[in-house]
Amino acid sequence: MNETRQSLDPLTRATVAVAWVIAANKPFYPVYVWYLVGNGVAASLGTLIAAPFFLAIPLLARRSPLAARIALPLVGTVDTLFETKLFGQSSGTELFFAACILLVSLSFREHEKWWQRGMTVLVFALFILSRRYVGSPLHIWADADLAVLFDLNAFAVASLMAFVTLRYAGVSRHSGI
Repeated sequence: MNETRQSLDPLTRATVAVAWVIAANKPFYPVYVWYLVGNGVAASLGTLIAAPFFLAIPLLARRSPLAARIALPLVGTVDTLFETKLFGQSSGTELFFAACILLVSLSFREHEKWWQRGMTVLVFALFILSRRYVGSPLHIWADADLAVLFDLNAFAVASLMAFVTLRYAGVSRHSGI
């Protein structure tokens, strides 16, 4: 296992680390909702649907580092779109699109700029889609609950973006490994 981890290039190792952190934190989100909001816990369990996809990224990295680096912001984007439908726009879940864009900006080498551009367009297009067509949330929240969820999600996004920035700091994105 350690040999496999060491065989990954630094950029892919950073991607794998972020995927592990996200997957490890997924089970705590319903607990935060229960503790801070007090209701909607059953609905918040839907956030766990994406956990296996984040857990698959380290496995994918062994076979195709580029596919893993594409998968992380892609899975994050689809997860964000789903959670926006689940919780509603006022919950602040759409803020996670910013973290997805950050991942796109850091995850590709200079010779992979067309992948980076395409992923940027995709993430942004799904953000626009979420603003225009996501519709009513699957769970109805009181305004006070939405304010708490917005604070929770804003803190989570800022924490994730800080971790991503620190983890990718100094990692070369120049051609080659």
